[in-house]
Amino acid sequence: MAAPHELTVDENKIRKATQSGIPLTITTYTLPHEIEVYVEQVLEVFLKEVKQEKLKDYMVYCVRELAVNAKKANTKRVYFLERGLDLENPDEYNAGMESFKKDTLENIGHYLQMQKEKGLYIKLIFQAKGPTIILEIRNNVAVTRTELIRIHDKLARSRQYNSLEEALTQVLDDSEGAGLGLVILVLMLKKVGLDEDCFDIVSNDIETIARITIPVAQTRIENLHELAKEIVNQIIALPQFPENIVTIQKLIANPKSEITDIARQISMDPALTADLLKFVNSAQFMMPKKVDSISEAVKLVGIRGIKNLLYSYGTQKILGDDSTTEKKSLWEHSYRTAFYAYNLAKNFKKDRNLMDDVYVGGILHDMGKIIFSNVHPDLLGKIQSFCADKAIPGSTFEDLSAGMNHAEIGAMIAEKWNFPESLIASIRLHHDPLVAADEFKDVVDTVYLANMFCEYEAGNVGFDQIEPKILAGFGISSVKQVETLLQRFSQGFVMESKRKQ
Repeated sequence: MAAPHELTVDENKIRKATQSGIPLTITTYTLPHEIEVYVEQVLEVFLKEVKQEKLKDYMVYCVRELAVNAKKANTKRVYFLERGLDLENPDEYNAGMESFKKDTLENIGHYLQMQKEKGLYIKLIFQAKGPTIILEIRNNVAVTRTELIRIHDKLARSRQYNSLEEALTQVLDDSEGAGLGLVILVLMLKKVGLDEDCFDIVSNDIETIARITIPVAQTRIENLHELAKEIVNQIIALPQFPENIVTIQKLIANPKSEITDIARQISMDPALTADLLKFVNSAQFMMPKKVDSISEAVKLVGIRGIKNLLYSYGTQKILGDDSTTEKKSLWEHSYRTAFYAYNLAKNFKKDRNLMDDVYVGGILHDMGKIIFSNVHPDLLGKIQSFCADKAIPGSTFEDLSAGMNHAEIGAMIAEKWNFPESLIASIRLHHDPLVAADEFKDVVDTVYLANMFCEYEAGNVGFDQIEPKILAGFGISSVKQVETLLQRFSQGFVMESKRKQ
């Protein structure tokens, strides 16, 4: 979420990112006043969405302090570079710091311009992630070992103070930009009940990261989970998979079954037959001529492909088609995600089984949202009664219906319907891929990236909001690469959609 020219806060975009666990990212090179104001406004809306409005004044101070420290660190780099001084050399470091503050204050515009030309950024990231809220301030310079020791020493000392007055009685060296300001920050965190483990500063070869981790109220997590379970219990009261699909699944599971047996059973369901033929005649298979034989189609798709087709087809039969504008939009996004996931796997992973798995994962990743588009008045009444009986605030259901926890709800449904573990993982973790088990990593990463590509294309997220580790796993490092891929994928999806009409 690069800071826009007009600095207009898009509350809807913030709300959507927060509900989906997508990081909100603001990147600046010089941190002018208008950006500071914009950051405060975004943080205020973000904290309101995660029901932590009471923290606003405290977090605004903390974020501003850390952003200014990051800016000073960047300024120090270009100042030392211009003077030809080595940060790692203790003598040269001390010589540079003697004049650093005076010289940079007198000519700050020059040094800020240098920072921008060198690409030294300050990146602010706000994210609601599982049971925690994460606020990060990053700058793309690594601190020296000496600097890190000094910072951690200040933090260790500041944690011993119980009040600002007590801290002020100590002699604090503010020359590093990490003196009194950090002490006040730690005291503020203590004041709102956060312990010392909630704040840390770490560094790697690329970035220095200051991170505040705020645990979400446990009661709210429990309410969300309990309400999600009740919704799943109510949803599974709906009809299970159609009998014909269950019969086909049993045939596939029987090692004695012949391809002709499976094909015959599929042909008894006209809609499933049409879906299978559309799939096998799609661009994915690049057949030289149209396939009309069910048996041939089954052979081409393979047992794994048929299984996946049954999961997506059966789910759509139960959860409904695109009879409303909302459903149509949800299914369109799902099919686009599936197409992009398939092509990501095809271009970067070259694994036929993965291609099949991520395609169905893409179709079903938003099952939780689709479920809420099917909430009938009688079900709504039951849920409201459940909330009243358990003293769960009505806002919790509003959070769920707006999309929060939709991945967990979708995964719970998938578990009840005995979907394979890899498919359940792609549904549950499509917003949180970094916690996926190694065995499901490829499918989860691919579905995540395909979904983020769709969100990027729709203007809902920026490049900075896509998890860098996932991009790196696909060899993607720039906006240009993403946009080139999207151009190809989008054109292919449009052509594929026309073919299926």
